[in-house]
Amino acid sequence: LIQTEKKRAEDALSELKQTQNQLIQKEKLASLGELTAGIAHEIQNPLNFVNNFSELSVDLIKEIQDERQKRYAAAGREARDEALENELLADLSSNQEKINHHGKRASSIVKGMLEHSRTSTGERVLTDINQLADEYLRLSYHGMRAKNSKFNSDFTTEFDENLPKIKIIPQEIGRVLLNLLNNAFYAVSQKPDSTTFKKLSNLGVPTVIVSTKKSENTIEISVKDNGRGIPNSIKEKIFQPFFTTKPTGEGSTGLGLSLAYDIVAKGNGGTLEVVSVEGEGAEFIVRLPIKTN
Repeated sequence: LIQTEKKRAEDALSELKQTQNQLIQKEKLASLGELTAGIAHEIQNPLNFVNNFSELSVDLIKEIQDERQKRYAAAGREARDEALENELLADLSSNQEKINHHGKRASSIVKGMLEHSRTSTGERVLTDINQLADEYLRLSYHGMRAKNSKFNSDFTTEFDENLPKIKIIPQEIGRVLLNLLNNAFYAVSQKPDSTTFKKLSNLGVPTVIVSTKKSENTIEISVKDNGRGIPNSIKEKIFQPFFTTKPTGEGSTGLGLSLAYDIVAKGNGGTLEVVSVEGEGAEFIVRLPIKTN
């Protein structure tokens, strides 16, 4: 009887672990889907610039060719204007620089997408946290815009320009940032209820602020919003697996913050904490060690 019960318990545990792995994989796929939506919108911006400046350059070349066909004023013909030619050439050169800039921007977005989608090898690489945070901020914002055309929010960055690079797994920390940013944008997109409306009405435009700074032997990444805030009654639960405040149908598995906490704490020896006052917004602070064994 004991052997039978032991076998039943082992089977149940195995099934539970399999279900847990499936749920974690589902959360990762949901994260990848949101990232893809953000990439599609984000990459559209530089491509629009490239197309527009290319068309303008074609028009400028035509104007230069027309001007070069002119000789001297004779028989009612207009004289060639070299000053205008120089101005047109300067505009053409400026356009090419802009095309190059936005082409590189599009290339950078694609590179980031490939890095995120690639299976992590667990290898840590020296990473510019400011660049990583800025990239995921824009991807999260455009991902929200892709899901909800009525979504509207400002976002700002306050980066420490002297921040040292640290060794991390960019895909993993990127997943953490994406989750925190998606939650922040979701928070500011929600209409305040009657108990918090008065406080929120004084906070102005919905805004998400991402900041970084060096603090002793750690790097701090802050994701702050001026949304509803988190009630004290649930603040201790938000990092628990399967806990979510989002209504049914929002596609939340309740694993986002739990996985983020594990990645930061267990995978990188850092900390993830939340500071929030109901009706005044919330701030999630990630602290990562600068030197790791």
